Amino acid sequence: MLNNSSISSHAIRRHPEWIRAKMPGVGEFDYTQKVLRETRLHTVCEEAQCPNRSECYAHRTATFMILGNVCTRRCAFCAVPQAIPAAPPDPEEPERLAEAVARLGLRHVVITSVDRDDLPDQGAQHYVRCVEAIVSRAPGTRVELLIPDFRGDELALRTVLSAPIDVLGHNIETVPRLYPVARRGARYARSVILLSRAKELRPSILTKTGLMLGLGERDEEIEAVLADLRDACVDILTIGQYLQPTPTQLPVSRYLSPADFQRWRERALRIGFPWVEAGPLVRSSYHAWQQTEQVRALTAVQDHVAGAPTCGSANVK
Repeated sequence: MLNNSSISSHAIRRHPEWIRAKMPGVGEFDYTQKVLRETRLHTVCEEAQCPNRSECYAHRTATFMILGNVCTRRCAFCAVPQAIPAAPPDPEEPERLAEAVARLGLRHVVITSVDRDDLPDQGAQHYVRCVEAIVSRAPGTRVELLIPDFRGDELALRTVLSAPIDVLGHNIETVPRLYPVARRGARYARSVILLSRAKELRPSILTKTGLMLGLGERDEEIEAVLADLRDACVDILTIGQYLQPTPTQLPVSRYLSPADFQRWRERALRIGFPWVEAGPLVRSSYHAWQQTEQVRALTAVQDHVAGAPTCGSANVK
């Protein structure tokens, strides 16, 4: 079994010694916080209590979260507040976001959002306005979107794909069996099909997804998910350890060791993923700028983008 060195969370009272976030360089960390405060922007780093917040802020980067900080879904692993949002999308948010990107000097920016099932287009057009504002204010900046499933609405997907973006991400999060518990309101097949359809609609774009381990998944279930994602032509895969953000979210079922993550990385590379980032503290936007640069440089991906994929159409049920 690939996870033979994992540790049951019932056997320990705190994180294992390899779960240690890096401390920031104070000056850059403070500057990033200052820009975010002055532009009145939300980040998933803050709202989801990401363990890498300090490290990323110290590098003058953050994953921006648009469309407010209240989510219409009730994912049991997530610390973002969950309710029906009272406010429509902020029409000034795109310009404030572009200002922050320019002030931070970002060459690669990751934008995500809460789910907005209350909106007719689930917020797709607001994504486009944000991208257009960034491209206008900070030309040359690469834009990566980490989108919700848009409830399977292909028009919403086509809308975001019409924007000048380099990477389209959507996190699969966990194995199908755990969706009713961990990801209520979402459907595994719908998420895989979204990733596959994005590549069909815009072959030149890099697609990306993230998987959390430690929620109770079994090795054979992870294997099946990897096969589905490779079949969907996903370019970049991130695999990280689930960490319970507050006592109200799902508990950690097990902690995988760094060696476990390395084995899963090697397994994913063997079945054809162009790039895999795996480790206890890896999250979907962690080192995103490096991932994109490295993947673009790979000949296999260049051939794939040119129209000769080594994968097929997703066929999940």
